[in-house]
Amino acid sequence: MHSHICGPVTPESNSGKRYPITFIDDFSRKCWVYFISAKSEAFIMFKKFKSIAEKKAGSSMGCLRTNRGGEFTSKDFNEYCFLNGIKRQLTAIYTPHQNGVAKRKNRTIMNLVRSMLSEKHIPREFWPEAVNWCVHVLNRSPTLAVKDLALKEAWSCVKPSVEYFRVFSCIGHVHIPNMKRTKLDSRSSNYVLLVVSEETKGYRMYNPITKKIVISRDVIFEENEVWDWTEGDINLLLKWGDDEFDVAEEFEAEIEEQDQEQFEEQEQEQHEVNNSSVASSSNSSSTNSTEENVSNQHVAAEHNQLTDANQPAARIQRPPYWM
Repeated sequence: MHSHICGPVTPESNSGKRYPITFIDDFSRKCWVYFISAKSEAFIMFKKFKSIAEKKAGSSMGCLRTNRGGEFTSKDFNEYCFLNGIKRQLTAIYTPHQNGVAKRKNRTIMNLVRSMLSEKHIPREFWPEAVNWCVHVLNRSPTLAVKDLALKEAWSCVKPSVEYFRVFSCIGHVHIPNMKRTKLDSRSSNYVLLVVSEETKGYRMYNPITKKIVISRDVIFEENEVWDWTEGDINLLLKWGDDEFDVAEEFEAEIEEQDQEQFEEQEQEQHEVNNSSVASSSNSSSTNSTEENVSNQHVAAEHNQLTDANQPAARIQRPPYWM
């Protein structure tokens, strides 16, 4: 059996996992993968894997090949292998190619995961789900190491079915049971396919809005459609509770405030224009009144001169006030 720990992977998963640890059978090349938060958990995962693999194979594990990392050479690990009759094969220092089967498998898996996350624009926190899906597909695919057989078939002597395969991260319409809806409610809800469940005969589906995972077998897939994760993140930011302030209302309030400021600026400009007009009109009125007073004084002086000379006053027409 070959084993290797890959990582740490950044960012960590939603459950806090940072390292995938793989176990590869040397004969069939079938792969098992588990996720751990620290390398110190490798011993616990190895005991879990050993019990499952030996139960399915019907035989005991004979040899384990790993590198010389402290997680594989601890005292507890060595004692457990010695008590269970497991031969240890450790790589020489700075020669990782001696554990090439596990190293190459991890590299293949991580290249596939990187491609899937990049194409579907999925948040990188879902890398464990992508790893599980890659391992699930690779175990049902042929390889050069095993001629004319899928890996799972070489391990269990049963030809696997691939009829249930779907495109990773495609849109799925999950059926809502009758007891969870009323007459007018929708009969399905949109989810994203993550992986096939190992415990239940169904698909693990994720709802980006409610952030919940459901396992269902009643799913209609649209394999050409993908979830708009950007739009989904925006929807998650919106709070529709009674005590929360809606983003849409905040945007409208901001627009109204800008309109009010613009209206006040226009009013101020109009007021300044009106003041300048009134000032110019008052100046012109004062000029006209001054000219009128001078004209009246001139007429009065001429009238006095005629009166003093005992001459009949000439009929003089006064100019109108608006001239």
